[in-house]
Amino acid sequence: QVQLTESGGTVVQAGESLRLSCTASGTRFGGKDMAWYRQAPGRQREVVATVSHAFTRTYASFVNDRFTISRDDVGNRMFLQMFSLKVEDTAVYYCNTDFQSGNVEPFPWGQGTQVTVSS
Repeated sequence: QVQLTESGGTVVQAGESLRLSCTASGTRFGGKDMAWYRQAPGRQREVVATVSHAFTRTYASFVNDRFTISRDDVGNRMFLQMFSLKVEDTAVYYCNTDFQSGNVEPFPWGQGTQVTVSS
């Protein structure tokens, strides 16, 4: 059974940086298109960034060059480095496949990791 585990979220002040991590058991990231998502209170879950199996990266428009997604297929890990955090980045962050691409099925969602940015 696949289990995703996100970590690294905490409370930070606006302008600070944070690095989120994602690990998985029961599956390997290699060969799969992956993504980070987030869900803010009262809002739908949205894509933050994607990294394809070929390491091509895309970012949501709100990222504005502040985040970097990366993957380590050998270590079966994925990361989201976030700089210049804003209050509006406050959300629960999740990792999963980039299932919206239509090329891969989603895994069961993990618990996510809470990022809170204070002003």
